[in-house]
Amino acid sequence: MPTLDGAVVLVTGANGGIGTQLVHQALARGAAKVYATARTPRTWDDERVVPLALDVTDPASIRAVVEAAPDVTVLVNNAGVSVAGAGILEHSDEEIRASVETNFVGPLLLTRAYAPLLVRAENAAVVDIHSAMSWYAVGGIYSATKAAFWSVTNSLRLELVPQGVHVVGVHVGWVDTAMAAHAEGPKTDPADLVAAVLDAVEAGEYEVLADDISVQAKAGLSAPLEVVYPQLARPVA
Repeated sequence: MPTLDGAVVLVTGANGGIGTQLVHQALARGAAKVYATARTPRTWDDERVVPLALDVTDPASIRAVVEAAPDVTVLVNNAGVSVAGAGILEHSDEEIRASVETNFVGPLLLTRAYAPLLVRAENAAVVDIHSAMSWYAVGGIYSATKAAFWSVTNSLRLELVPQGVHVVGVHVGWVDTAMAAHAEGPKTDPADLVAAVLDAVEAGEYEVLADDISVQAKAGLSAPLEVVYPQLARPVA
């Protein structure tokens, strides 16, 4: 069973609201070390935190991080980007490619690079931060990439769990961070989200549905498309 006590954790996107909570709460649960990665890493006031530069869209950067941090036992794929505008046909080529590389390809390549090390480690785990929009296509390219990442997590789970690496997928709606500053309606506190995520890791759970939006979005997968997306309903003759 995975545990944070004594773990060596690597967090991508550690500078953001969720990432910062992941760093602090992993340490509070007994992690021996946390690699706090970001494209431009910041300083931390705890010697157990090791800042590392990481661009998940750059294979050379991934290789450098694996070489610098080969003792990782818990990998948290948290880094992500979103773009303004919900219409997938409205995004530029650059926005589409950057989203795919950051939200989908990057985490997959990072996990693939760490997989041989995690398989040899004890109490190893991978945590992938998805979104309720993995199941609800109203976020344009963001929804598409998160749906792809969800599928990747399912594939990784089937391959890694038999080798002793636990894999957790996390779904949540709006979280009270800078990325969601424009959004209206209820938002999950990053501290509450991360507490639920780490609880799930240590309980051996495979999936976290962190709010009502995520619960409803997953339930909607079994509904007719016209129910999930009322705009598709045909007018009554």
